[in-house]
Amino acid sequence: METYLRVTFGSEGAKPSAVADRLLSFGFRPTHGNYDFVYDWQGSATREQIVDLSDELIRQLRGYRVLLEVETV
Repeated sequence: METYLRVTFGSEGAKPSAVADRLLSFGFRPTHGNYDFVYDWQGSATREQIVDLSDELIRQLRGYRVLLEVETV
């Protein structure tokens, strides 16, 4: 399974490079196409793990003033 992340930036928020650095340290990697980053579960993930990952994303990016869209397939 993979969790895809799209990030929307605003002019009053953190620099894209700061957000990217935070996401990379958290295990995401950049991707091309419809999404900006991807997290590879290296197998299956439970609903609870996916929700925990989303909660942690919010915690890690609190104060960065970005919008996130998450999709797991």
